[in-house]
Amino acid sequence: MALPMTKIGGLEICRLICGSNPFGGFSHFSKARSVWMNRYFTVERVLEVLVRCCEHGINAVVSGINEKLGAALERLHDETDHQMHWICTPGGPDLKTCLEGTQWCADHNVSICMPHPSYTDANLDVARGVIRGADEICAKVRELGMIPGFSTHRPETVTVGDKAGYDIETYIQLYNAIGFLVPVETDWAARVITGSPKPIICIKPLAAGRILPPTAFTFVYHTIKPIDTVACGFLSVEEVDEDVQIVQQVLAGRQVDVELQETRSKSGLK
Repeated sequence: MALPMTKIGGLEICRLICGSNPFGGFSHFSKARSVWMNRYFTVERVLEVLVRCCEHGINAVVSGINEKLGAALERLHDETDHQMHWICTPGGPDLKTCLEGTQWCADHNVSICMPHPSYTDANLDVARGVIRGADEICAKVRELGMIPGFSTHRPETVTVGDKAGYDIETYIQLYNAIGFLVPVETDWAARVITGSPKPIICIKPLAAGRILPPTAFTFVYHTIKPIDTVACGFLSVEEVDEDVQIVQQVLAGRQVDVELQETRSKSGLK
């Protein structure tokens, strides 16, 4: 069963996107785990995960500026029959830095360019209903042939962006069942996501490994819009296979049925 698609700025994007925190060593768990992730994920191992994603129809990856991922994507396009859209989030504390990152994205074949929360949230002025520099960034992204959006950790960015009418096509927004890193209650976050006419890319669905995949995906997909999509990081091709199976079942409205972990302490549950 094929994974369903949505559209962002005219591009067909799978409703399950490959996240990149494992590739960059951002575990959101511990320094030790982050160091291991960064060491483990060579360009070759990143490429292995990307190929398996493509085999399942996952046609996009989201990340910050990341040379390792860029090298893996270049090899994916040059050495295989697969293609992937790169959704990239250049950041920085000021407009100049963010615009320089936008140029980097254009130079590296990024499809969707979305300022990172390090810029977006730092320049969000809720009282005035503006995101400082938004018009300049969106114009630059369009000029360079990419699709503009905003990446944020604050739901207010979505409401402010929609009301201001900025030239954007999508948002990245934190969302998971336990509210990990989400600054408001999950029902408020859900209201913001479903209330926006734009497709939302929901990140951290598994709360950096704190929620089991069946629970995580069931909650997120059942409480967002049909045009929204979800980004999830994968540690291995096996995780890609398992998570795709779960998402397919969730989106088909079926009870999730995957092989459970076996331990000696669970022998009495059979």
